[in-house]
Amino acid sequence: MTAAFRPSPLASDQTAREAALGVVALAATLLFANGQTTERTVVAAERLGRALGVPARVLPDWDKLTVELEGTSLSRIVATKPLGIDMNKVLAVTAVVDRLCDGTLRAEEARSALLLAGNVPPISTLQFTSFAAFGAVSLGVIFGVLDSSSLILIGTSAALGALVRRWLSVFSNNPFIQPLCAALIASITTTISAIGLHQPIANALVAFCPCMVLVPGPHLLNGAIDLVRTRIALGIARLTYACMIVLMICVGLLLGFIADSSTLQAAGPIAPVPLLADVVAAGCAVASFGNLFSMPWRMLPFPIAAGMLGHAAHWALISLASANVATGALVACILVSIIVTPVVDRFHLPFAALGFSAVVSMIPGFFLFEAASALVELVSLGPRAPIALLSNIAANGATAFLVILAMSFGLILPRILLEDRS
Repeated sequence: MTAAFRPSPLASDQTAREAALGVVALAATLLFANGQTTERTVVAAERLGRALGVPARVLPDWDKLTVELEGTSLSRIVATKPLGIDMNKVLAVTAVVDRLCDGTLRAEEARSALLLAGNVPPISTLQFTSFAAFGAVSLGVIFGVLDSSSLILIGTSAALGALVRRWLSVFSNNPFIQPLCAALIASITTTISAIGLHQPIANALVAFCPCMVLVPGPHLLNGAIDLVRTRIALGIARLTYACMIVLMICVGLLLGFIADSSTLQAAGPIAPVPLLADVVAAGCAVASFGNLFSMPWRMLPFPIAAGMLGHAAHWALISLASANVATGALVACILVSIIVTPVVDRFHLPFAALGFSAVVSMIPGFFLFEAASALVELVSLGPRAPIALLSNIAANGATAFLVILAMSFGLILPRILLEDRS
């Protein structure tokens, strides 16, 4: 909702305009850095600028935001990168912006209120660890791992990986170290368990499921959205960042199997899962990822309901209509996007984080990791590699690409067509 605002006292002179521009830049930076889509960041910041009496233009880039005062040479450049996903911070900042625009918060209090919103603490380590394990186990059920010993192993390695990620975040700001180490832990845990039991883990999903928790879905989705909105440079940068994380996950996963190459066996076709178990596990996975993205508890029912309904459609298309996984993902994601778009607009939530949470169970991480492991085996065998290995790499790689493309298209198209731009 946009209304005509009287110029704020902040805009009365040059110093005041600079202060107001700084407030707009701070709000845009906090939204951009914590996972809000670029479009909603720009809309919110420019709306705030009008409310403060300083018509601003926001120019986003991968490593900085430029906020300009229209009609003048006054500008503010803030160094920032869109690396985080924190819905609580986005909601808190958006609430401050709304209060400023509605006149219920004085302009003089804007900066302190925004700083307070940007300092909202992340979820606790216990909660982060618990839901990482819960999410990995839920994905295991969806992909056909139904025996309790394997599920316990999946949950344990995911929890250990989450603890290490939290510990590493204290010592390093490098965004690639955490997924690399967490994936390494998942593969080492699987290898040690296999050696201790004196038999290989027959299902590679035991190692893959903890790694799927690390897949940077919101960044992939935000990058695709930027490309669709013709922010080409930013979109490519986002996608490159996401692909680097996926590469680190694959490297960490494969390094852990060096000690015992027999541990990692091809998972083969995914075992069919009953509809009820599939849908319930999908809802649990949505709840887990919602918590990992710091989504408030009161808002979790929306993506959970959308995710369960979408996954039921996905299951029906594949199991009953014999559709391929890409078609099932496309239809399910269109349905999910139609459901969550009004929720995102109503509560000003980051679409990428909420949308990805609802469809996380369809991510093709399994196919990516299978292709990566087959590629390593190809390099190891060299000329002795069978033709079937090449077919495996091509099939899994192509399937992963098509599923990602279908999910992106299915989520983005309804979002753009139904988006509320007020």
